[in-house]
Amino acid sequence: MPITAKLDEFGKPAWIALTVLGFMAWWPIGLAVLAFTIGSGRMGCGYYGGHDRWQHKMERMQAKMDWMRGKMSGNAGGSPWSSAPSSGNRAFDDYRGETLRRLEDEQREFKDFLERLRFAKDKTEFDSFMAERRGRPQDNPPSSPSQS
Repeated sequence: MPITAKLDEFGKPAWIALTVLGFMAWWPIGLAVLAFTIGSGRMGCGYYGGHDRWQHKMERMQAKMDWMRGKMSGNAGGSPWSSAPSSGNRAFDDYRGETLRRLEDEQREFKDFLERLRFAKDKTEFDSFMAERRGRPQDNPPSSPSQS
C-alpha cells in the first residue's frame, strides 16, 4: 500500500505530523511535504475546481444574493424588494428600496465592466499572438548546399 494511501486513512493529523517531522529532519523535506499536501488538496485549503478563483467567488456571492432575494421577497416574479416586509416606517422602507435598487444597478454595471475587461484582455492576448505569428519567418524547405 502506498504511503499516501496509508496517511490518508489517518487523515489530516497524519499529514500534519509528517510535515512537522519533515521540517525537524531537514527543512527541504518538510517544505516538500507541505507543498504536496497543499497542492494535492489534502489539507482542504484553496480552491481546486479548475475555474478562475475570482469567478468562483463571484458565483458564490451571486448565489447568496439570490438566496437573500428569495427570502426577502417570498414571491418568484417581479422585483424582489417590492414585497419586502415592512419595517413600519415608510420613509425607511422607501430608502431601503431605493438603496437596494441602486446596489443592484451597480452590481449589474460591475458585471458588465468585468465582462468588457475580460474581452479586452482576451483580444489583447489574441492580437499579440497573431502579431508574433506574423513576425515568424516561414519555414522554407532546406535547400541542398552547392559545392564549389
